[in-house]
Amino acid sequence: MSGAGRLPAIRRLNSTEPGFAAELSSLLAYEAHTDAAVSAAVESIVSDIRSRGDAALLEYTQRFDRLSVASAAALEVSRAELDAALASLPAQERRALEAAAQRIRDYHERQRAQSWDYVEADGTRLGQRITPLDRVGLYVPGGKAAYPSSVLMNAVPARVAGVGELIMVVPTPDGARNPMVLAAAAIAGVDRAFTIGGAQAVAALAFGTATVPAVDKIVGPGNAYVAEAKRRVFGTVGIDMIAGPSEILVLTDGSVDPDWVAMDLFSQAEHDELAQAILLCPDAGFIERVHQSIGKLLPAMSRRAVIERSLADRGALVQVRDMDEACSIASGIAAEHLEIIAAEPRHWADRIRHAGAIFLGPYASESLGDYCAGPNHVLPTLRTARFSSPLGVYDFQKRSSMIEIARPAAQTLGRIASVLARGEGLEAHARSAELRL
Repeated sequence: MSGAGRLPAIRRLNSTEPGFAAELSSLLAYEAHTDAAVSAAVESIVSDIRSRGDAALLEYTQRFDRLSVASAAALEVSRAELDAALASLPAQERRALEAAAQRIRDYHERQRAQSWDYVEADGTRLGQRITPLDRVGLYVPGGKAAYPSSVLMNAVPARVAGVGELIMVVPTPDGARNPMVLAAAAIAGVDRAFTIGGAQAVAALAFGTATVPAVDKIVGPGNAYVAEAKRRVFGTVGIDMIAGPSEILVLTDGSVDPDWVAMDLFSQAEHDELAQAILLCPDAGFIERVHQSIGKLLPAMSRRAVIERSLADRGALVQVRDMDEACSIASGIAAEHLEIIAAEPRHWADRIRHAGAIFLGPYASESLGDYCAGPNHVLPTLRTARFSSPLGVYDFQKRSSMIEIARPAAQTLGRIASVLARGEGLEAHARSAELRL
């Protein structure tokens, strides 16, 4: 903890110094391994839910959430309760949820893929058919905090994609149901909701019980137990991703109020102690001013202890040679959230190859992306932006290849297939094609 008159601890790095690359690599390193105790517990829970269904689900809900009910059916939240939660919200909160949902919907409408085909000269028709998933499970955290924004970001794209049924699970410790989460479910069009959480909820969604229907894909964030459960059921169902701690990378030329930058760094550091907040800037004087702002603003933050530990353990203020080098370093970091606060931000954005979401200009704070800008806030972490993308409508649609072979084409393609099949020693493949010659 920082003392009076002493600036909070945070690494100060310089790209010109020997060993910079190694220091940066060490800073970015994060072991996403699963604790052995967590792994063993999840394995037991998943197996138990799969074999005993509702009976096991009731036992785990009582043990972990201190919620005792007579039957699993009592764990379901009725549509009437979802609608009542929406109706009971203060007008300001309801307007905010509805405005955010509409912006998210407008953005994701543009992502919907369409089926297509084409016909070749010999009459062969080839194409791709796009269909939505039948049923999706949405996991919503409900332990230490409630996340109505998570409901919207996961449910709205699924609805835009045309998913047939959306099942929400949310833990309610001691039976406390968060009205904003339930209201968000009503706005987003959730079909059924259950007050269950943890690995047991993931397993119930994956395998189904007498009460909870099995789904085709599970999306949504959770703790280490939820993440490990999603890892274990993958293959039986699809999952969105195994997310790591939240990340923000601010790339600036120094043409902004340093208080803004400090607070943007806080906005991700406050998630948890493992979150990562990094600044890249060529202006040494500005970096010092940001450090001073951190010291000035931190004492008033309600989550000061979390922010301070995050900045000390995994944060950094990095001086670079110039903006070009900053862009090169930023692409290597491949952060979940990248803010570019500089003159002509799009000019620098064109030099970025990897990032989950890119926020351009001084007014595009990452926090707007978390709630209401429109693009999805479910983003790749731990440098996985090098090969993966934000959650979107495409995650709730699947593709089927369409192959209609005309008789003339069967003569040409059959001979090609025959040669290749016999080359692989697969006679039945070859003869299947040859019989149509």
